[in-house]
Amino acid sequence: MLPIIKYYFQLLKFRLSITVVFSAFTGFLLGADNFLTYDLIYLIIGGLFVTGSANGLNQVLEREFDGLMTRTAPRPLPSSNLTAIQATIFSLIIGFIGLYLLNLINSQGSFFGLLSKSCFFGLISMILYVLSYTPLKRLSTISIFVGAIPGAIPFLLGWVAATDDFGLSAGVLFAIQFFWQFPHFISISWVQHDQYKKAGFKMLFGGMKNTYPAVISICTSSLMTFISVFPYIYPTQELNLSFVAFIIVLFLGIWFTANSFLLYRQLNDNAAKKLMFSSFFYLPLIQIIYIIDKFF
Repeated sequence: MLPIIKYYFQLLKFRLSITVVFSAFTGFLLGADNFLTYDLIYLIIGGLFVTGSANGLNQVLEREFDGLMTRTAPRPLPSSNLTAIQATIFSLIIGFIGLYLLNLINSQGSFFGLLSKSCFFGLISMILYVLSYTPLKRLSTISIFVGAIPGAIPFLLGWVAATDDFGLSAGVLFAIQFFWQFPHFISISWVQHDQYKKAGFKMLFGGMKNTYPAVISICTSSLMTFISVFPYIYPTQELNLSFVAFIIVLFLGIWFTANSFLLYRQLNDNAAKKLMFSSFFYLPLIQIIYIIDKFF
């Protein structure tokens, strides 16, 4: 019995799901002044289940292609540890549970009289990830742009869950994570280019390791850096930065953008790996700084 549980756990892509939920948690804390503890619990569990559901359905749709890549071949479906039917049923069940929990948050402010704003954004995120991003990966690099939308929703989702509203402040949080994903995906697709190509995934802008994807990385990381300090340049009552936080966030953005420039200059896997690892650190670091700056 224990091995089967392990395979379902792997289906969630738990580490990835936790980083997504952390973004939602950050957005919630930044938006909240006074909040109900159970709303935060609904957000964390609901967000984890919705993200895990999307990850599971993604693996169902890509099971044949995952088996062609060294990195993904050990996943539960290509390794035949779970069947497509088992994975689909499990993913749909936790998806419905996750959406139900999100729908309990601020349910008085709803879309169409049915869905809370939190549930609405969670549903949109799932639909875009599973039905748009996943099939587009084999057709065009436009998938990266499409995938960046559900990838940026968690930060926004947390804010909406806390405030039942979205405006400029929520847009800033969304934009930071949206533009961050381009250098993040570019670095991963650069390092994994041969594996993706083997499976038929078109994940690297231009399809070649040249200056084109590096320039996109520079442009998007620069935009991300500017937007990340926008709460200091144009503070609002809901979202602002102190001078100290502004300097730290600006420094991190410059450091991240410098790694994009490094990729442009060197055009090799080592530079792409440096950019990739800096992307892993950058986003949670500025989220933590935003939180510390608000509460301390």
